[in-house]
Order: sequence, then C-alpha cells, then structure tokens
Amino acid sequence: MKSNIKISKKLTRVVGRTNAQYNLIEEGDRVLLGLSGGKDSLTLAHILQRQVKVTPFNFEFATATVSYGMGENFDYLSNHCEENNIAHKVIETNTYELSKEKIRKNSSFCSFFSRMRRGALYSYAIENGFNKIALAHHLDDAVESFFMNFLYNGSLRSMPPIYRAQNGLLVIRPLIMTREKQLANFAMTNNIETIGDENCPAMRFDIKMPHARAETKKLLYNMEQDNPKLFRSLKASFSHIHESSFFDKEKLIT
Repeated sequence: MKSNIKISKKLTRVVGRTNAQYNLIEEGDRVLLGLSGGKDSLTLAHILQRQVKVTPFNFEFATATVSYGMGENFDYLSNHCEENNIAHKVIETNTYELSKEKIRKNSSFCSFFSRMRRGALYSYAIENGFNKIALAHHLDDAVESFFMNFLYNGSLRSMPPIYRAQNGLLVIRPLIMTREKQLANFAMTNNIETIGDENCPAMRFDIKMPHARAETKKLLYNMEQDNPKLFRSLKASFSHIHESSFFDKEKLIT
C-alpha cells in the first residue's frame, strides 16, 4: 500500500544533517523507536520509514509502545502503523499496579513511569536484537531540559543527540535539531490522529502534577517573543561549551 504521508523537505533535511553529523544510524543498525502515539514519535516513525527506503546504506527499523497495564487502547496506533507498513509491537507491563505503592511512598511520579517505560523498551530491544533505541525528543525538549536543570536542579545539562546506556544500547535522538512546531505541523498537514493526555497515568491519580516544565515552557515562550533567534542561538551554544569558564575545579585551566 502506497503511503499518502507527506514530509516536508526542510524536516527531512534537518534530520538527515543531524544523522550525518553524529552518525546516529549506520550500516547494519537495527533501530527500535519508542512510539507513544504523540505527534513527536509518530513524525519520527514516518521519517525513519522514509529513510529506510532512500538512504544509501541498509538498516532495519521497528516501533514499540509500552502499555502501563491500565487498559489502554492502542488499536488506532497499531492500525496506523499497519496501514503505513511500520512494524509495531505493544509491550505489556504491570507498571500501573506497581506505581500505586510507589506513589503512596511519595516517590517521584513522572520519573517512576519514565524509568519503568524505558526499562521495558530496553529489555524488549535487547531480547529482539536491536542495537539502538530511537527517542523522539526535539530541540524544544532539549532547551526545556537545560533550563529546568539550570533553574531547579543546580546543574548544566541537556539532551545529547546520542549516548550509550548502561546496558550497552546506543540511544539516539534523530529529531533533536527540529522544533516542536515543525512536528505539530507534520501531524496537522497529514491529518494524523495523535494520542494525548488520556493515556497519561496521572489522569488516574489524585496527585499534584509537576509544575517545572509548564513554567519553563512559559518562560521560553516569553523569551522567544522578545528574541525570535533564541532557539537558534541556544542550539549553537550547545555545540560551543567553554567548560573552563565555569566553577568546576576539574575543568579549570591552571
């Protein structure tokens, strides 16, 4: 079946340059994409599906969605993948039941689900012979992460395009140089239904949601209104880090 999905040349060009710069996907790779069903991961699924066909080297690509065991319905997502010849697997877990006890103990809600989701994805990848995990974080995510760490955690860190997990898998972020609005435009242009907050486990618990990300988004929005080149400048700064200009004794030049 021929796909009617249209991907802008600008979007594919940015992802292609990112892949070439950081060697994210190479000959013989088997890549597993964590597919949440949101606009970001669905955009990446279609971009990787296209790259499989047009890149001058051979690699394999599949997607996997982690179920928390809350009775989520992923039928639409599975059907969408089947219609577009994208390999898709739903990984069943009992994370929701486990979380009830953890949340009562006042552990971090979001970090617990994120950790369990990532663990399930890693295990499935290793068991099925994948050597790389693809995540759909974009430039807005990286900048928000930087500011959240800067403002709330007392550290300077963001999201690298590629890193090696403790289990040996390489984790890649092919969309890390793209803007969130580009991905939203892809979903809108192609009339793609996306999964929203209805599958967020937080909807099942009477808990106070973390405010840091929402506050950071608001801050960056206001800053970008005053300086339209903000994200372009931040993207450049992430590649020009002068470690010796900070207070880390190990990095000082003496």
